[in-house]
Amino acid sequence: MHILFLTHYFPPEVNAPASRTYENAKRWIKGGHRVTVITCAPNHPRGIVYPGYRNRLRQWDEKDGIRILRVLTYLSPNEGFLKRTCNYLSYMLSATALSPLVRDVDVVISTSPQFFCGMAGLWVSLLKRRPWVLEIRDLWPESIIAVGAIKHRSIIRLLEGLENLLYFRADHIVSVTRSFKQHIISRGVEPECISVLTNGADFEQFRPMAKRNGVREALGLKDKFVASYIGTHGMAHGLDTVLKAAEILRGKDQIVFLLIGDGAERERLLRQKESLHLQNVLMLPQQPKEKIPEFLAASDASMVLLKRNDLFKTVIPSKIFEAMAMERPIILGVEGESRAIVEQGGCGVWIEPENYNELAQTVLALSEEPDRVEKLGLNGRRFVEAHYSRDILAERYLRLVEKTATLKLAI
Repeated sequence: MHILFLTHYFPPEVNAPASRTYENAKRWIKGGHRVTVITCAPNHPRGIVYPGYRNRLRQWDEKDGIRILRVLTYLSPNEGFLKRTCNYLSYMLSATALSPLVRDVDVVISTSPQFFCGMAGLWVSLLKRRPWVLEIRDLWPESIIAVGAIKHRSIIRLLEGLENLLYFRADHIVSVTRSFKQHIISRGVEPECISVLTNGADFEQFRPMAKRNGVREALGLKDKFVASYIGTHGMAHGLDTVLKAAEILRGKDQIVFLLIGDGAERERLLRQKESLHLQNVLMLPQQPKEKIPEFLAASDASMVLLKRNDLFKTVIPSKIFEAMAMERPIILGVEGESRAIVEQGGCGVWIEPENYNELAQTVLALSEEPDRVEKLGLNGRRFVEAHYSRDILAERYLRLVEKTATLKLAI
């Protein structure tokens, strides 16, 4: 089977959509299938093309047997509604226009988190007369409304109309959370047309490693308790909470907050850190994906944070599973499904989202309870192995895609 996968993000970009697509695709390749990805020149989150790539009409690439077609897009940093919309629209147009370069396709998959990529899947499937699977990794436009990126009611209604169009035209929908599935059902889609396939952990990459490694030595963290946040510094994450917690713990020299990543809020957070003279906060830029396990290993606890908003009760940040796989306890500032997973697995501590006092108290308590930290980490590894293996999830996804393609083409 030849799978054509449309995604706005792909390695060497290191965000969750890029990782999910790549990790599934390389497993499908190992299973004897062909996978072609249509994506952009890597530029997330600053809108600057990575070294070795060019933003041109088309550029062919290959990674682990995955054939990659990178198409021309309007480049924009991951901030500002209008410019980002132009970026998304340009990808939709380029991916659709250049899709004829990919031949002998059996099925088309396109993924959110922005549904212009989803819509590209619709157009390409119509051009190729092939089944289309829509993957929902985020709820649009709900997620951009939640962070205040758009407020104009007419624009919101237009985007909601496009959202419904995609749901009803897809041959099958893959949702990464149960809450997303319930939302889609509420729009009138039949439950049997939606499958839930969560994110998971790649046990080859994320596995228990020694805490005292080169990262700790290089950063001067040898005898510190390190609470890390590794990921996008965006409007949705509320990372001011970390800086305020660090201010409360200013006098606790054994504790360091480590923030690694990039995004729309990073520069502002850096300025805030400097203005508060927070010596117990270390902020590093985005790191290559292959280096992330070393930073997680050097951490004593992994912070997973989002702002307080009902929409975020529906999401499951993929960094939860990576921390579990590396036996690192989770400090979770997210409600809903994420909280249920962490509590069921006995692998972390839940705090109220954006509650910096509670974050400070939790970090301090964990720094004084090494046995508890170790137990939470061990619980997480056992739980993720039992329920969230990327190998098993990729196989389920493949079976679903094969079934969809077979049923559609038989009609």
